[in-house]
Amino acid sequence: MPAGKRELARLERLLITTLTEACETAKGEIKGFTWLTHTGDLNAVAHPLKVIWVFETLADRQLAQIEAKERIFELTAIALNEAGIELKLTDRNVRFDSEQECQNIQGGDWQKRLAKD
Repeated sequence: MPAGKRELARLERLLITTLTEACETAKGEIKGFTWLTHTGDLNAVAHPLKVIWVFETLADRQLAQIEAKERIFELTAIALNEAGIELKLTDRNVRFDSEQECQNIQGGDWQKRLAKD
């Protein structure tokens, strides 16, 4: 049974809080990491949740995908778990991106960039 509007709003607020904690932790640990966001509908299978980790440059993103991917998945899993969200993490729902790529391709328009997924 789908969750009610009030329950979805509560879950969204909790998710934002737990992802903010993950973000602050990552800022101190992962070179070039700047911020994260999430997209998707918590109540819709057709638009599954995605967490996007954003780095300053393409080089920072590429380095993180090699050296910090495990930690990023761990921080994401902790945040989702604390929010009570069960989701098997894969490369499809934990994404890496960079300010540099958004600037070069979408002119810095993150709404446009995030909508393309």
